[in-house]
Amino acid sequence: MKIEGILGRKLGMTQIFDDEGNRIPVTVLEVGPCAVTQVKNKAKDGYDAVQLGFNPKKLEKCTFPMIGHFLKAGLDTGFYILKEFKVEDPEQFKPGEIISLADLGLSKGVKVDITGISKGRGFTGGIKLWNFQRQPMSHGAKKVHRKKGSSGANTFPGRVIKGKRMPGHYGAESVTVKNLTIVDILPDKNLLLVKGGVPGSVNGYVMVYFK
Repeated sequence: MKIEGILGRKLGMTQIFDDEGNRIPVTVLEVGPCAVTQVKNKAKDGYDAVQLGFNPKKLEKCTFPMIGHFLKAGLDTGFYILKEFKVEDPEQFKPGEIISLADLGLSKGVKVDITGISKGRGFTGGIKLWNFQRQPMSHGAKKVHRKKGSSGANTFPGRVIKGKRMPGHYGAESVTVKNLTIVDILPDKNLLLVKGGVPGSVNGYVMVYFK
């Protein structure tokens, strides 16, 4: 089954030991099962892709257009997350089909790219957001140690230059970590263990892209 990626969620981090006794930090991902909610092809849509749904929810909690979308695919449930993935042959997929981790044919040692939403940290100062250096702790500096300092220009143009790094919203954005190694696969539980950290908080949704 040739597909660009699959949906899942981050369950947390733990550690395992290899045959030589080395400790490996891993992130545990629940990958699938995902339902095919729509199949797209070049003749009708201009590109080959399938739309996958992850994390079921009751149809009565969906909007009327989405209820019709799921019923058209032959599904009796809705989904919280929908995402399209490119495929080589859309004829291999049928609406309503369920794709699990065991159907992907993954093996240990394979590299994957994982995209998630990073943890939101709210409104943040320049030191934490941009790694600015603080101001002197002595020599007359009073209560300005973590302030950003001057932000304007000279008389001309007399304004703050667009794009200047200043305090602002930090986190809660899409982040992709590339070339993470699959350490172990538990297809009966739809669990995927990858070496290293993955963006997002516990139970956050992720997209796993295959090489």
